[in-house]
Amino acid sequence: MEIRVSFILCLVVLFQQGSFDVLGRGVNHNKLTSPSQLEMFVDELQDMPRIKGFDVVNGSPVPKSLHIGMFHKKWKFHRDLPPSPVFTYGLSKKSATVPGPTIEALHGIHTHITWENYLPSKHILPWDPTIPTAIPRTKKGIPTVVHVHGGIGEPESDGHSTSWFTSKFKERGPLWTKKKYHYHNLQHPGTLWYHDHAMGLTRVNILAGLSGAYIIREPHVEKPLGLPNDEEFEHPLVVFDRSFRTDGSIYMNSTGNNPSIHPQWQPEYFGDAIVVNGKAWPYMIVRRRKYRFRIINASNARFFRFYFSDGSLGFVHIGSDSAYHDKPVLLNNILLAPSEIADVVVDFANSNSNSTILSNDAPYPYPSGDPVNDANSKVMKFVIKPNHEIDRSKIPRELIKYPSPNPSSASITRYIAMYEYTSSTDEPTKLYINGKPFEAPATETPKAGTSEIWNVINLTEDNHPLHIHLGLFVTLDQTELVNVDEFKECMMKINDAIKCRVDKYARGKKIEVLTHENGWKNVYKMMPGYVTKILVRFSFIHSNESYPFDATAEPGYVYHCHILDHEDNVMMRPLKFIN
Repeated sequence: MEIRVSFILCLVVLFQQGSFDVLGRGVNHNKLTSPSQLEMFVDELQDMPRIKGFDVVNGSPVPKSLHIGMFHKKWKFHRDLPPSPVFTYGLSKKSATVPGPTIEALHGIHTHITWENYLPSKHILPWDPTIPTAIPRTKKGIPTVVHVHGGIGEPESDGHSTSWFTSKFKERGPLWTKKKYHYHNLQHPGTLWYHDHAMGLTRVNILAGLSGAYIIREPHVEKPLGLPNDEEFEHPLVVFDRSFRTDGSIYMNSTGNNPSIHPQWQPEYFGDAIVVNGKAWPYMIVRRRKYRFRIINASNARFFRFYFSDGSLGFVHIGSDSAYHDKPVLLNNILLAPSEIADVVVDFANSNSNSTILSNDAPYPYPSGDPVNDANSKVMKFVIKPNHEIDRSKIPRELIKYPSPNPSSASITRYIAMYEYTSSTDEPTKLYINGKPFEAPATETPKAGTSEIWNVINLTEDNHPLHIHLGLFVTLDQTELVNVDEFKECMMKINDAIKCRVDKYARGKKIEVLTHENGWKNVYKMMPGYVTKILVRFSFIHSNESYPFDATAEPGYVYHCHILDHEDNVMMRPLKFIN
């Protein structure tokens, strides 16, 4: 019986993804491309098209309305790889790119975007209807919705997972809001990114290409810092991993680790080709001077620990996620979880060589998985011109100081527990927060303008990057759980940290928060077997002004693990504001 059920479920997936026609034909039999067949550093790094989120009238910036589409087209990831079918963002199909264009907004100037879905009726990648998934009533069309990650904005424009829509808005999710999204851009300056957020399809839609950078600038605050700010010397780097078939198509395994339960879903996706700004292992020719890179980890599940092969180079870390530090921090390496952002300056004048490779040595899954191999340990190459030159940019001693966190101001203390559930063969079947499915009523109900203490208890073996929509937070400490199996047994039974006496078990070693990660963030790495205490603030960090929108409006917000395969099944919970 189990074999029959598994076979039927597999057919459901294959029919819905378009891998079969009614005669059972059409499976892609192309083999995987070995990374060793693709020469590294042959494609030049590209800078994605830049779109202004504002107009200028009589010398002054004014709000702007944009129409950005999602298109199905072919994309060339590597010189020796055939063009790949992808989903892209762009002002037109011809100009659409992977990743999408960089949207440049101005602080205080509103941007309105109509996100338009022009995608086909069937997906280019396998997906799994047995996990909570956005499925159109007609079974036609690809649900999408766009979330600007790190944005502080109204719930109607946050890109809620159930606010999805298909091509030309023919079908809409149960909490769909409106066609034109409104981005207030009233928060502090910094780096954000936008990506798909459709329920149960986030991992496959982003894997297909739906992501891009979004930058909020505040010139009168940032220009006096003297950082590199010319387009030639400031670049977003959107980094992710992919695997490809010999025909160029993106490869994603169509068989799940528990096929009798979930025919396609797997707990993590990893690819061996490392892609930066749409090119696999690109190169960039640089001058011997300072460059600013806004590095976005847009991978499904891969952590990167970046370092330079040239030991004379390091990173000057100036911002984490969407916020500047108060002072720059010099680092030899940077660990970035999926969706984390590192804003760094690299001074190539310090190099003793004519080239250097941006490298990676983070195990996968992180932290206890496989070591990197020759392919996924290389990210991109910088070819450094020989002549030194005058560089008028600088790295200031002071950056932007925001008010320090005040734990005593917290209005409530919450316990947030992360669970993984497994089958009889010890394979993951689903992941929950607080032991609850996504559709269960919201239990996190903050008030706008307040701060809260969250004790995040990671009872799994994975490091989970927790992302909170709307809120920003500061990590206060991480404390190891002792006798964790005993504590976990209690939690699995009654799901109550206080009744299970978390204070009895959270008494192990404390991990000090690293200097470059102790500021305001919207994602943080929740270590396995630890309690991570964070102070979450539901207000602006640069001013005492209240939100210019109603945070209590529908459809509300969410918080979730940003390993996309976990988020989809379904390590995500609603965040509902109350008056």
